[in-house]
Amino acid sequence: MPRHELLIETVIEASAERVWAVLTDFAAYPQWNPFIRSIEGDLRVGARLRARIQPSGGKGMTFRPTVLVADPGRELRWIGRLLVPGVFDGEHRFSIHPRSDQAVLFQQGEEFRGLLVPFLRKSLDRDTRRGFVEMNEALKSRAESASS
Repeated sequence: MPRHELLIETVIEASAERVWAVLTDFAAYPQWNPFIRSIEGDLRVGARLRARIQPSGGKGMTFRPTVLVADPGRELRWIGRLLVPGVFDGEHRFSIHPRSDQAVLFQQGEEFRGLLVPFLRKSLDRDTRRGFVEMNEALKSRAESASS
């Protein structure tokens, strides 16, 4: 099955707890998040979320991913699917790796699998990658400004 992966890393000068708090405050996403415009739902394994993404300059879409991991201060991961499994699946992850008490390496990545991956690869590398970079930078700005 075709696969493609994106990974964007950003050092954030804030505690893991602060980064997690900003990342999981879904109600505040419209105020700061330029990529994931909204998320609704419970942050627990097995829960279905309702998420709206729209990279700058790209088309928006709403999807209903299932939470796979919700480990406070460490990792949030979900899987979203287009239509049925195997057509276009995306396993999205946010990982927080402490470097000190007041700095973390934040990683946002996604593994895409399915029959449509070869046809969407250019868009993923352009629009989705840009959305990841923009979100990471906005998360950095928000977490750092609130922690100082």
